[in-house]
Amino acid sequence: MIGGTCAIAGIGATEFSKDSGRSELRLAVEAVRAALDDAGLRAAEVDGLVTFGMDNNPEIAVARELGMGDLRFLSRIGYGGGAACAVVQQAVLAVGAGVADVVVCYRALNERSGRRFGRAVAPPDVDAGWHYPMGLATPAAMVAMVARRYLHDYGATTDDFGRITVAMRRHAATNPYAWFHGRPISLDDHRASRWIAEPLRLLDCCQESDGAVALVVTSVERARDLARRPAVVSAAAQGSGPGQFVMTSYYRPRIAALPEMAVVAAQLWEQSGFSPADVRTAVLYDHFTPYVMMQLEELGFCPRGEARRFIAGGGIELGGRLPVNPHGGQLGEAYIHGMNGIAEAVRQVRGTAVNQVPGDGPVLVTAGTGVPTSGLILHSV
Repeated sequence: MIGGTCAIAGIGATEFSKDSGRSELRLAVEAVRAALDDAGLRAAEVDGLVTFGMDNNPEIAVARELGMGDLRFLSRIGYGGGAACAVVQQAVLAVGAGVADVVVCYRALNERSGRRFGRAVAPPDVDAGWHYPMGLATPAAMVAMVARRYLHDYGATTDDFGRITVAMRRHAATNPYAWFHGRPISLDDHRASRWIAEPLRLLDCCQESDGAVALVVTSVERARDLARRPAVVSAAAQGSGPGQFVMTSYYRPRIAALPEMAVVAAQLWEQSGFSPADVRTAVLYDHFTPYVMMQLEELGFCPRGEARRFIAGGGIELGGRLPVNPHGGQLGEAYIHGMNGIAEAVRQVRGTAVNQVPGDGPVLVTAGTGVPTSGLILHSV
């Protein structure tokens, strides 16, 4: 069993920018060093490294730059943003099995000044042949088709998408680490933003960011003796549904849904013993606004098709029924493939977040939607 055996003992990050001015390797090293300093550990004490399959920074290069010693565990997770919570799961499994004692998870990317994920580049995988020739060649275009179906099925409007962006930007406006610090928006701003792929506007799409985030995972027993209050990993899960494609799966009986998130949700509630009613705050993967709505439904916070009412009533805002992304999320803080969301969840557990949500209930994190996805539930010791 995963629940309660391991904890995130350290978090570290670079600044979030649109032009870092340095290599992705340097960003990775800076974030890992910051996470180790946060935990009060030396690089020599790390014996495991986990990152994304898409990360360009070899584990051995990171280890060399930091002066790490022998490594006993190395792992990578595929499918882009779906890897974020999964790298923590891998670290927990390694520590729980006794394969490693201290595992660092990291992700570093120059996604704005370097390779931009939003551009049309045909990937080599066979699945791309089903939709790229028809013009569905960018993430926004792929998600737009699902978003259009969601609007049709449930009577939602693009204003419902806009309310999500407005909430995330309001949270980011009071977060000094967020790119959009001090820059809230209104629903009219959302309405006025240009179309990217109808029904998605520019303000429905997450940022392109440069930066890095790292996390230190170890046993709860060891974490208790380290520098910071640990965030216990109560549950960690990955999930892929039948007929899964990447970004969007057009050939399922119901297009406007995220069954892979339902697979993750079932594991999270079972492993942790918690229910949606217990969750204090949620950090949801907000690369595109429609998928925030679908996640609320798949995770059990509201019935299918009812997310628009949940959101319109202020449910996802600070002080609402379920504050979502108090740091501003990928729409407001930065897009580091979901890793900055995990760092925010740790701060919420520690009680050190800029927009701290009161209470002592668990914090839910998700990563990657429309792809094989992952999730975590964290709580205090």
